[in-house]
Amino acid sequence: MRKAAQQRIHLRRQASEEKAVVDSAQAGTEHRTPDSFLSHLHLRPVWFGLAVLALVAVLLAPGLQEAGLSVAGQRALAILVFAVVLWVTEAVSYPVSSVAIIGLIALLIGFSPDPEAPQKSLGTNGGLGYALEGFSAAAVALVAGALVLAAAMQATGLHKRVALLVLKFAGEKTSRILIGVIVIIVILSFFVPSATARAGAVVPVLLGLVAAFGLPKDSKLSALFIITAAQAISIWNIGIMTAAAQNQVAVGFIREEMGREISWPEWFLWGAPWSAVMSVVLYFVMRWAIRPELTRLEGGREVVGRDLAALGPMTGKEIRLTVVALLLLLAWSTQGILHPVDATTVTLLAVAVLLMPRVGVFSWKTVEGLVTWGTLVVFAVGISLGSLLLKTGAASWLSERAFDSLGIAHMPLLAMIALVSAFTILIHLGFASATALSSALIPVFIAFSMTIPNAAQGGLGFVIVQQFAICFGFLLPVSAPQNMLAYGTGAFTAKQFLKTGIPITVIGYLMVLLFSATYWRWIGLL
Repeated sequence: MRKAAQQRIHLRRQASEEKAVVDSAQAGTEHRTPDSFLSHLHLRPVWFGLAVLALVAVLLAPGLQEAGLSVAGQRALAILVFAVVLWVTEAVSYPVSSVAIIGLIALLIGFSPDPEAPQKSLGTNGGLGYALEGFSAAAVALVAGALVLAAAMQATGLHKRVALLVLKFAGEKTSRILIGVIVIIVILSFFVPSATARAGAVVPVLLGLVAAFGLPKDSKLSALFIITAAQAISIWNIGIMTAAAQNQVAVGFIREEMGREISWPEWFLWGAPWSAVMSVVLYFVMRWAIRPELTRLEGGREVVGRDLAALGPMTGKEIRLTVVALLLLLAWSTQGILHPVDATTVTLLAVAVLLMPRVGVFSWKTVEGLVTWGTLVVFAVGISLGSLLLKTGAASWLSERAFDSLGIAHMPLLAMIALVSAFTILIHLGFASATALSSALIPVFIAFSMTIPNAAQGGLGFVIVQQFAICFGFLLPVSAPQNMLAYGTGAFTAKQFLKTGIPITVIGYLMVLLFSATYWRWIGLL
């Protein structure tokens, strides 16, 4: 009884430490000094005012309808500009911006001409239907299930046990531990369908390992491990469809607008080889960029062993979660091969099992406290906005004006991919959310893909490759939530992150071009 009580206390302490890391990252993700943070707060009304001005400017812009844009399309474009300014400047939080977008769609589209009866307006009820359309998308249900699965890992501590087991086998040389960090991320990418949750699971373990050897939190060893974890998460967001919410944005748009269902095994076939190659690249880049104070952690196995011993044997909840996670992975990976059940349905069934009394691992009350529901609102509204751009013709109009003016539409496919991917990677510098970036760009890319002559699978490959480019969050701490979570710990500087991010981005971009010219063409994606 005493041992069980001690184990529960230890797990609660670890959960508290993990939550502290996540909270510190969410509260101060940009690691600003107090003065710079206050200046950012003071500028928020300015940025919000700028967003409103941009909205009004597009709404009143003359000549757009004469250029072929419908009234509803012009208003959808204005809402997109408003959203992008808010997303880039972070004038308000992402969930707050999502609520504002819902209201604007309901009003502006509600008072637009009804496509079926142009002499009448849709009405706010009709406009609200467009605004809430994303909430009924299958992709939203999958993301909701993914968030609950990540919460199950956090509630049981299973993710921490997996990380410690890998570190135990990695040994004591820092080079081998570095490989272990990458392996941990790869394993968790299959079972924890949330980039932020994976970072929240691994970062406290790595910080504890460094602290156990008397090194400060801002040591080079700490920077090496934490940056590696963050970059590996971004790399495997590309390789596994369920690893990141932004992938579900693309999958949802492709399903609705291109009529193409993408299975988990298909995405894995396309993205995993690239991620595997980039994992090797990451290892060598990190060894070159950051030279740690120690090349060997003497007694490292003992430290990790003590932490594992403190966890005690696997609990019944951990065992049940492991079984469910393995069965879920099996179901995902055999979709369309052994069974026709889609990933969303399988995930929701797994969540239902995890919430069942006795059989499950936690209660709904626990889920409510562990899941950030604002993420789901942002995701759904992003889908609504993207669908609106497609249905009003704004995405097609924007695609024609942007790409035709640059002459991209008449280039060979590889040249198109090279130029548009470079644009996508650069514009990501202004976005802290890849989900928001997918919501803004994927509809435009889908519209453009319809015009590509002789493209395999009707331009699907072009859209998929651009989604891969959207996942490039390697350059700045603010480029991805997992980066911000890691940066919020104070383990490294923005300069250190950029030193690793530049070569990873350049090599990753070149690998996209190489795969586009070879592997993706060979397997029929392009």
